[in-house]
Amino acid sequence: MEPTFNDYVSLIYNRFEAFVQTSDEVAQLGRPYTYQHQSLIVFFMWMQFKRIYKFKTQWRWLHQHPESLSVLNWETIPDRSTISRRYKALFPVLQAFSAFLGQASEVLGHEMSTKHLNEDQSLFKAQGTVWHQSDRQQGRIPEKLRNLDTDATWKKSAYHGWVYGYGLHLTTTQAGFPVLMEVETARFSEKEAIERKEECILKHIKPDTVCGDDAYTKAIRIRNWAKQGVILVTPALRWRTGRYAQAYRQFITTQADMVEILKKRKTAIEPIFDLIAQLLGTSGKQKQLFRQGSKNVRPHLGLGVLSLQIAMIANQIWGMPFRTISHIKGVFA
Repeated sequence: MEPTFNDYVSLIYNRFEAFVQTSDEVAQLGRPYTYQHQSLIVFFMWMQFKRIYKFKTQWRWLHQHPESLSVLNWETIPDRSTISRRYKALFPVLQAFSAFLGQASEVLGHEMSTKHLNEDQSLFKAQGTVWHQSDRQQGRIPEKLRNLDTDATWKKSAYHGWVYGYGLHLTTTQAGFPVLMEVETARFSEKEAIERKEECILKHIKPDTVCGDDAYTKAIRIRNWAKQGVILVTPALRWRTGRYAQAYRQFITTQADMVEILKKRKTAIEPIFDLIAQLLGTSGKQKQLFRQGSKNVRPHLGLGVLSLQIAMIANQIWGMPFRTISHIKGVFA
């Protein structure tokens, strides 16, 4: 048997209830709401799979499908302004819930093991036109420039080239199961992202290794993490001088397990960004988003990550291929 729509919804509700009972983060998420966080997550995930992004259209869809209220445990349909406001405020909830799932799902199988983690960033192009850097630096919007996301920023990557948009910073297991996420504008660096995650990685997850590309190389971080029992594994391409650098490079190039971790990094995490893009329905090399503005893009990408986590958890429970997403897409569409 395969999971039904109701199975996915029940899975989200049950895992969120466990999150509420065990996570210290919940105390910071505010008072109880008429429209609870878990039902809003289901609703916005549902809308995202249906590619219904405008809040007015979502509101109309609810009026056209009153049977959906029983699925969402709602007695009334929220106002359009409530839908918009709650969506824009949802990212901290999604981030905390996603982190809970990343650590609480290890019992389901080795694919969810946090013993060895991978870290990477992927860029997503902003919706609409681009704001050339010379104009952006002066705060000047050309007269004929329309549909511009003024929150987005520029960044260049080896794969994407120059991208005007946002970055998704993801921590995954070696099988690609998301564990932690950050969403910021494109220019937000990998080093800044790992600094935000550092406390959670070192004090709560406590993996044996975290593997990233050369952007994560920082001598003092490598040494400090090692003192706390976590090996930060990077190619260290630009860290070559000094006895510490030489010792580190010898370590990562001669220890068989370190060589294997570095070798597996690309297949462990890079395809995961493509799966998230497929769940969001975005395509093309630069993966253009369907939302505009930081307050909308953060929950947009956060829902993509959470959708993949729910798909992978369901795949484990129902014995389906771990990275398949076609089933959850079909059920929610």
